[in-house]
Amino acid sequence: MSGTQPQARSKLAVPLEPLLPRLELEPPVRELLEGAALVEEALARLEAAGQLMPACRLVAHALPKREAVWWACMCARGVPDEKATPLDGAVLEAAESWVRRPEEAARRACMAAAEKSNYRSTEAWAAVGAFWSGGSMAPEGQPVVPPGDHLTGTAIGGAVILAGVRRTPQHLDARLKRFLASAREIALGGAGRIATEA
Repeated sequence: MSGTQPQARSKLAVPLEPLLPRLELEPPVRELLEGAALVEEALARLEAAGQLMPACRLVAHALPKREAVWWACMCARGVPDEKATPLDGAVLEAAESWVRRPEEAARRACMAAAEKSNYRSTEAWAAVGAFWSGGSMAPEGQPVVPPGDHLTGTAIGGAVILAGVRRTPQHLDARLKRFLASAREIALGGAGRIATEA
């Protein structure tokens, strides 16, 4: 026996094809992905071509829902908003609480917090992503209306891009590279924490 630990399998080692319709890629970007079987390979191609926003949207749909919500939370913490209010902090706490304990009450608390914030921030869309992760979108006690399976990825993709353009949009590309590194760490079971910008 060698004594080396087997490498953790990335949660991005999933089939690409089922996710493509969710991404609504422009033809030149879609052509970059022809022949790619797994998200990992597609992600590497997108990054190499400088297609960082489509790469982030792909990751948002490929990660399991809890990990995707956590990723958006890490992006929000990595690029704090100087105009953030205590309500934004409460929305972020709600989303992170759901990741830690994905129970129905926590899921519904995410949407309640996002509604109060008028859906205007990365934090709000992270929370909406949690709400759309399962259960019902209808009010409690009403007939069940399950969310579409793509909705969490859509919310998280938007949340991550919003974090990327906060305060200094000219830093978008550098931020998205850091965000993608965080996503890869999360996909391997890590925390994906991002150094907080001053």
